[in-house]
Amino acid sequence: MASTASRLLWRTFGVGTSLHVVTYRATRGLVGHGGRLGAPPMLLLDHVGAKSGKRRTSPLVYVRDGDDLVIVASKGGHPRHPAWFHNLRANPDTTVQVGAERREVHARIANPEERARLWPEAVRVWPGYDGYQRRTDREIPLVILERR
Repeated sequence: MASTASRLLWRTFGVGTSLHVVTYRATRGLVGHGGRLGAPPMLLLDHVGAKSGKRRTSPLVYVRDGDDLVIVASKGGHPRHPAWFHNLRANPDTTVQVGAERREVHARIANPEERARLWPEAVRVWPGYDGYQRRTDREIPLVILERR
């Protein structure tokens, strides 16, 4: 069972995430998109719960790869994948918001060659990913969001 401190930390993180989403949407990405003053670029990923069917939104760092967007299922180096990763595997057709632009995308997991090429770029955008990978035994997946 999770400790009280752990539950409080995740609850606080959830409130912060909700505020980020509301602010990002209300300002059409003017606030919360990042990409300036050393902040990594952020998008809003809409996803549907694999079990619950509930619509959710997660703010995530992204990397551009041509017209595709790449997100990292790091969960801070946690031993398990983030919930949004499982949701995308069950429901890969979704939408994202990048700044003021909303686009329909299809999510797929990067193959080994793509991951080898894209991982260094992800670490360049957010150096913390390197430490997250060292912290966990799982290989952190990269998810490619292809425009539909």
